[in-house]
Amino acid sequence: QVQLVESGGGLVQPGESLRLSCAASGFFMKNYAIGWFRQAPGKEREGVACIRRGDGRIYYLDSVKGRFTISRENAKNTLYLQMNSLKPEDTAVYYCAATGLEEPMCVMRDFRSWGQGTQVTVSS
Repeated sequence: QVQLVESGGGLVQPGESLRLSCAASGFFMKNYAIGWFRQAPGKEREGVACIRRGDGRIYYLDSVKGRFTISRENAKNTLYLQMNSLKPEDTAVYYCAATGLEEPMCVMRDFRSWGQGTQVTVSS
């Protein structure tokens, strides 16, 4: 059974950092495209950062480039999102997701397995 469990969310002030983790079970993350998505109240879920399988190409949402870093630790079957210089507009529920597609776009419709999400709130 495929399972993704996020952790690491919380309340931080603008400019601070958080690291999200996503522990996978039931499949080997290295064999799938994986990514982080977020959904703010009243907005659609958007792709924040994704890693394609095969060539390992990484995509970042423009608004997080230079601040967020996605990484994967195969030995622990865990995905991370290091978030630095957080802004209030980064406030959202963050989800990790996986797909068996060879070259998915970093969009919700291309990903099939989802975690339950973890809340990130950036506020002074």
